[in-house]
Amino acid sequence: VQLQASGGGLVQAGGSLRLSCAASGNIGRVNDMRWYRVAPGKQRELVATITSGGSTNVADSVKGRFTISRDSAKNTVYLQMNSLKSEDTGAYYCNADVRLAGFVAYRAYWGQGTLVTVSS
Repeated sequence: VQLQASGGGLVQAGGSLRLSCAASGNIGRVNDMRWYRVAPGKQRELVATITSGGSTNVADSVKGRFTISRDSAKNTVYLQMNSLKSEDTGAYYCNADVRLAGFVAYRAYWGQGTLVTVSS
């Protein structure tokens, strides 16, 4: 299974970006999907989570500005980021709990990071 993230880039403060992360491979089912970020000099932070049923949770630091969504038919998760601030700068990683086809257990898979830089 591979998770391919895209959509990062350089944006001015107050701008928007949309990240995407598509899971591919011998997938039986994808359960929860998440976005994490690592800001310079800081620990990894869970930014947002979406369940297979569509329930969402976002960190207080991005509440009201970021929205997580998914297209389950495409095994893809999105992160719409609005009103970006300089403190949103960092590497963003997607993560998903995946059950391989023919297996019963789920395991977590990670995508490669996509870099978001917000200039003030």
